[in-house]
Amino acid sequence: MTSSFSDYLTSAQDLLTKTSEAGLDDRVEAAVVAMAEALNARKPVLVCGNGGSAADAQHIAGELVARFLIERPGLKVIDLVSNSATLTAWSNDYAYETVFARQVEAFGEPGGVLVAISTSGNSANVVAACERARRDNLTVIGLTGAGGGAMKDLCDVLLAVPASETPRIQEVHVLLYHYICQQVEARCAEEGGGA
Repeated sequence: MTSSFSDYLTSAQDLLTKTSEAGLDDRVEAAVVAMAEALNARKPVLVCGNGGSAADAQHIAGELVARFLIERPGLKVIDLVSNSATLTAWSNDYAYETVFARQVEAFGEPGGVLVAISTSGNSANVVAACERARRDNLTVIGLTGAGGGAMKDLCDVLLAVPASETPRIQEVHVLLYHYICQQVEARCAEEGGGA
């Protein structure tokens, strides 16, 4: 544990340096391309995660449905964590482990995208959503921590932060998806996506 805020920032800077040296540029570009192509074709981008990653899913959807930096039409991005009636009905009557997979079944379309967020890469309901998305011909983009966990082999694009502590992984996830939102928004605005 760090002893001061300055130490915490220094530790965060070290992780950012390590992440910048991890060779993620091509994979991040692949994620941007997949999302922009889907949205420009009016295919949905679905986003899911648990806990802090659920908040990240909402954040991503908010940036792309509303706006990130520029004026443009709304984009077809759906977070799978906000509908409490769906979450509680399915979890109560069936299983929490399949609550996101069920929504991928309902809202996903071939050519669409699932953005799956799990710091461990092992969250059972996120893994099940990835499995369903692959079966339904969606591109799967995973945001995880080091190694990717069980999601590693289920993602078309794996963005694994080189860290194992959940708070640190989440801090870098924010930077990753803010950059992705910026790029997707710009490319969709150029193509008139969402209109």
